[in-house]
Amino acid sequence: MDTESTYSGYSYYSGRSRGSHRHGERSRDRHKPRSKDSRSEKSVTINAPPAEPLLGDSSVRAEETQDDNWGETTTAVTGTSEHSLSQEDIVRITKDLEDSVGLDCRRYLTLTLAAAVGLAVFLTPLAFLVLPHLLWPERLQACGTACEGLFLSVAFKLLILLLAVWALFFRAPRAGLPRVAVFRALLAALVLLLVVAYWLFYGVRILDSQDENYQGIVLYAVSLVDALLFVHYLAVVLLELRHLQPSFSVCVTRSTDGEIRQYNLGQLSIQRAALAILENYYRDFAVHNPALLTASKSRAAKHLAGLKVYNVDGEFPATPSGPGNNAAAAGLAHSQSRAMIAAAARRRDTSHNELYYEEAEHERRVRKRRARLVVAVEEAFTHIKRLQEDEQKKAPGDVMDPREAAQAIFPSMARALQKYLRTTKQQHCHSMESIQQHLAFCVTNNMTPKAFLESYLTAGPTMQYGRERWLARQWTLISEASVTSGLKDGSVFLLKCLDFSLVVTAKKIPYIQLSEEYIDPKSHKFVLRLQSETSV
Repeated sequence: MDTESTYSGYSYYSGRSRGSHRHGERSRDRHKPRSKDSRSEKSVTINAPPAEPLLGDSSVRAEETQDDNWGETTTAVTGTSEHSLSQEDIVRITKDLEDSVGLDCRRYLTLTLAAAVGLAVFLTPLAFLVLPHLLWPERLQACGTACEGLFLSVAFKLLILLLAVWALFFRAPRAGLPRVAVFRALLAALVLLLVVAYWLFYGVRILDSQDENYQGIVLYAVSLVDALLFVHYLAVVLLELRHLQPSFSVCVTRSTDGEIRQYNLGQLSIQRAALAILENYYRDFAVHNPALLTASKSRAAKHLAGLKVYNVDGEFPATPSGPGNNAAAAGLAHSQSRAMIAAAARRRDTSHNELYYEEAEHERRVRKRRARLVVAVEEAFTHIKRLQEDEQKKAPGDVMDPREAAQAIFPSMARALQKYLRTTKQQHCHSMESIQQHLAFCVTNNMTPKAFLESYLTAGPTMQYGRERWLARQWTLISEASVTSGLKDGSVFLLKCLDFSLVVTAKKIPYIQLSEEYIDPKSHKFVLRLQSETSV
């Protein structure tokens, strides 16, 4: 294909030869007539999440599109990159950019409003104390010892409130929610209402009348700080304590492979429950591997490709076009389709044997590749131990650091590891750079070969792999009910991403009734019964 983007891991000369070969093919194809499907062949689908840059640097792109033959070849990046975008792709990219810009603007607007409200709240008690000294200082009564003690009370209460607000609200956002959090909006409205009410009362009863009792004004400011502390306590209860008690049991099912996990959640809204489920998903679910799901599709395609339809009666004579002839052609096509369906049904009766032998052969190959990999890794780590013993007798310049040691022993295990990853269809999850970094980490911390192989023999959670697999993934919440409403018994919603979706079903934890039964300790008495006849 003319618009194919090729990033190869082979050597420079192989890239030159392939590039010249592609150039010859393009020069030959330039004189061929364009078919009707040329537009579909030239369109390139770019699946880039909004959080990732559309045009990254060359190093990142080379790492993401590395060659699968890194165990046998070098790692040079050659060839050219030619992209052709269709109009649909341009429209979709533009829409994604607009959505990302809208999300950023909304996030910064929310932060700006929160900062403005917080600044107004903390400056209001101070303004209550300063304005009388600025507007009518000569009419104010002297502030005694009790009034000066109230100054200390206001200062320490404001400091405690500042630290409490910083601990509860000034935290890095974990995710961007589709709707406004109800409890946070309610608390913000309550704080605004409280501050406006205090300002109205202050303006009517103190500013207009120019009250001379300064101690009363200080007490008024102390009451505002006390009210703000109680509002913060209410925020702790609503945002941090309310959802701690489990109320619902949710079942999370991945749509592609059917992996299931169960979690207990408290009184949460649907969008907050979705956020909690996604945080647990990256920790508990095995990494999604779409390569493992193509076996059944290829098997079905192979069965259908093996079916052929023959006309045993010979060719039909050519007849002029007409209504009757069209009906005959439709009948012939219908009979051929029925023959294919019948043949597929007969072959389906024996397809389970093929599936059984295919799975048995695959398991045999996996065990064989695994044994070779284990032996190769153990030999490599034995070599590392021997180097560590000999390094004490060498000069300081000959001592290798963990990175150099990992690069020295990696070629001895690279081929076996690559074949095992290909057999288990994990080659796209592990790059050569990540494997070398993991090997250097194991060498640095004196880990065993089994500890090194555990990351490749068993599929781990998504967080175990590279950041490109989970950092910028965008999720879509699909729910019939409003996402700001709370969870209910039987609530169902979906969390959809590019490759799969998570189906979430909520069930209310049943009410448990416990009863007590008392057993008297003196009732535990037994009698030993001996038979008169015993066996010899």
